[in-house]
Order: sequence, then structure tokens, then C-alpha cells
Amino acid sequence: MASETHSNAVFYGRYSDGKTAAASDAELRFAAKGIEIKLPSRSIPLLWPYDSLTTAEPLSEYAIDALLGSSTSPGASLFATEGTFARRLATRAPHLTAKAQRWRNARPWIAVTCLIAAIGVAISVLHLSPSHAVATMLPDKARSKLGDHVIKSMTGERRVCDDPKGVAALKRLTDKLSKASGSSADFNVTVVDWGLLNAFAVPGERIITTRKLIAKAQGPDEVAGVLAHEMGHGLEMHPETGIVRAIGLSAAIELMMGGSGGTLANIGVALATLSYSREAEREADDHALRIMKNAGIAPAGFAAFFKRMKENEIAMGDDGTRRAIDMVSTHPNTAERIAKIESQVAYPTKPSLSIDDWEALKGICGAAQPGTGEDGDGQDDAPSPVPKEKSKKDNKPKPARDI
Repeated sequence: MASETHSNAVFYGRYSDGKTAAASDAELRFAAKGIEIKLPSRSIPLLWPYDSLTTAEPLSEYAIDALLGSSTSPGASLFATEGTFARRLATRAPHLTAKAQRWRNARPWIAVTCLIAAIGVAISVLHLSPSHAVATMLPDKARSKLGDHVIKSMTGERRVCDDPKGVAALKRLTDKLSKASGSSADFNVTVVDWGLLNAFAVPGERIITTRKLIAKAQGPDEVAGVLAHEMGHGLEMHPETGIVRAIGLSAAIELMMGGSGGTLANIGVALATLSYSREAEREADDHALRIMKNAGIAPAGFAAFFKRMKENEIAMGDDGTRRAIDMVSTHPNTAERIAKIESQVAYPTKPSLSIDDWEALKGICGAAQPGTGEDGDGQDDAPSPVPKEKSKKDNKPKPARDI
């Protein structure tokens, strides 16, 4: 039982120093700054400050005992069995109560909730993209793996063009543009023997372009402009962002954690069905113009390329709308892009490739097979108002994202 002198009660408990197995009887008092512990073996009581106290179980209003520790006496413990002791201690050390513990447990969740709310407000006010935020957290290894799977999935059994002289010329052009990008990105370009007039960026600073695009270009500066545009998509992480948006957050987290399985198995199909927003395409165009300027490459070739594409736009369907050939669909108005390119202030330029390198690049896929057309895929190069029936090998979804 507790004995009292005025308002100063004396309680009894068992004290263990944590060093020996024995426990000692102890008299306990509530002092101004902490609990006084009077032991038979000590002439001066121990003092455990209230803010140093810990408890094995939170103190409730119905507590009948308390097992305490103190940061001032590591390993030591104090067991008080008188019910009023625990309830009185709760008023002096409220951090030991069940209510305080519930609040401590809730604080991380409250902080997370506030953070999510703040992110939501920031996304709304600043027009940020949550998919882009997640994409930027993908490790480089995961992005490279994504790039490999996308290239394999989208190109299928089509041959990768690998003429040594052409590959060397393409690398010289790619390195020049990468250095002019103003970033540490080291882009890699793959040319595929494909009759689709197109080029597109994939994750991990990878770019795919087609034999037909190179065949239709009338100079290396045109190809340079196209590659610079796709580098713009890569610098903005548009491919990764599109994938996160398409496959969802859970699959993206799986990739971030190094997972594979079903997520990567269908990644090429997911990317093939994506299309960038016109704002994203304008961002890529801005990067392209900056890269070409830094590399000293004239933008005239880029403009000429789009002028030729504009001339090849064809009417499709009965609704009176117009649709461009593969490379200009889903993009900003072609005339708008041409005007933007031609409005650039003149600067010193030089050809993006030598004559010999340009000839080597045009031959990167080797000679076309007899009877298959210029691009070696059995398709005519000139667009036709009447779409041809697709061959079996072209039944794969064609990428909506392009230059």
C-alpha cells in the first residue's frame, strides 16, 4: 500500500539494475523532476527524470501496475504494482499513456497523408505529371532493360541493319548530337529493315529508326533533325512516362524493384499503342532545335523533311478529316512545325556528316532484295489513298509515337 505525507505519497516496487539476477525492494516517490527510487543499498535515492521514462505497456486509466525503464539507467527496470502509482505517473509523464502512443503511431500516417495531399495540390497547380515523377525514379538498369525489351518486342523478326561502315557513320552522328544535348545522356540508335517511315524513342536513351526513313531523307541534316527530335523525347523521359501511364503504378513499382515477368512481356505492345501529347511533341521539337544549334547543324534540312512530309499527307475516311502518313500523325500541325523551324536565328553551320559518311549511312541496311521494292519489305514507298492489305509480318501494332 502507498503511505502519504500531505501530497507526497510513498509507493513500493521492485528494482533491478539489469546487471545481476537479483531484484531489490524499493520505495518510490514522485519528485518535481522525476521518480525518486530509494534502495536499501544506497544512501542517496536514484532519480529517473520523467522525460527519460519508458514503459513496456502504455499506461491506461485502468492500469494497476507499471514496468518502467529509463534512458539514464540502460538495462535497469522498475516494477510498481500499486494501481494508483501508474495512474498518477500518467499525469506526470503523459508520453507513457496509451493516448500518446496512438498519436505517435498515427503521426507517420498523417505525415504521409499530408505529403500525398501536397503532391496532389502541386500536380494540380503546377500541372505536373505523376507518371513522369514515377518514371524519373526508375533505376538506369530498369530503363535499359525496358529499352531492350521494347526494341525486341516492337521490331519482332525484322533485321537490324548492321553494315559496319553505316554503323560507324551513324555512331559519329549520334555522338555529335548526344554531346550537343547538354546532358550526360549517351544515346544509341538502332536502324531496322522496316518499310515504315518512322523513328521513335524508347527507354534508356535508345532510338529506333527505319530503313525507309533514311531512304527518303535527302541529306544527313534531315536524319540529324529527326534523331535530335527523338533525343528530345528521351531527355524529357517521355517513353518511360508513357509506359508508366500505360501499365499502371503497381507494374512500374515492380520494374523499380527489379521485377520482370508479365510486366516486361507486354511492354512493347503497351508502348506501341501510345501517342505523345502535342505539348510533348513541341517539347521534343524545342530540344531538337537546341541540339542542332549546339552541334552547328543547319535546321533547314529538318524543315525540308517536314515540307516533303506535308506534301504527302493524304485524305483518309469519309468524315472529311485528314491524316498524315506514319511519321506526322498525332503531331503538332506540320505547317506550324515548319514555321517554327524556319524562324530560327541564323548561326554558323556545317554538314552533319561528310559525303562518304552519308553514303555509308544510306547503305547501312545493304541492298534491297529483288522484287521487294526500295525498302525490301514488299511495300511501295509512295503513300496511296487506298491502304494496302497488311502482310502477316506487319500485323503487329505500329507505333503511334513517331517524329
